[in-house]
Amino acid sequence: MLTARQKMWLGIRRVLTPQILVSLIYYFKYGARVSPRAEIELNSNLVLGKHCRIGPFVKIKAFTGPLHIGARAQIEAGCFITSREGGTIIGDDLIAGPDAKIICGNYRYDKKGVHLEDLGGSSKGIVIGDRVRIGAGAMIADGARLGDDTQVLPGALVNRPFKGGVVLGGCPARLIKDADEAD
Repeated sequence: MLTARQKMWLGIRRVLTPQILVSLIYYFKYGARVSPRAEIELNSNLVLGKHCRIGPFVKIKAFTGPLHIGARAQIEAGCFITSREGGTIIGDDLIAGPDAKIICGNYRYDKKGVHLEDLGGSSKGIVIGDRVRIGAGAMIADGARLGDDTQVLPGALVNRPFKGGVVLGGCPARLIKDADEAD
């Protein structure tokens, strides 16, 4: 949990750092192409793979845990990606459609009459394999694990582990097609 002083400095840094400067830093550091319209913090927890493409209006927040995005990831407009203590690890060649969400962390709900921020939270982490496709408006929630070559259909909610090579859809997500099945 961040202290009040850390929160204050983080807020000041967010406001005073021009986004074009952030885009240039990530380009020279990782070779990533980050839209100047994206909202990405300068943070030691965030690592971008070579040749990532981050579209406009994307928000990437590595709050208190590691957030690693693999090489050649393509994150389209309006996506939101967070990381907490459990971490968010994304493999190479991810394609995240417009408005996809990858949210690592949950509030606790075990006490009534207490404000959510005072309850604290938990984070199991998220792991996404290589060559994963996430459809527009889909959400990958805390605790999800997606194996390599997985496709998540638009609007799906993934909140648990799935093996690789599958097609997932629905809310909550269920198996639509397994790679082991014949076409």
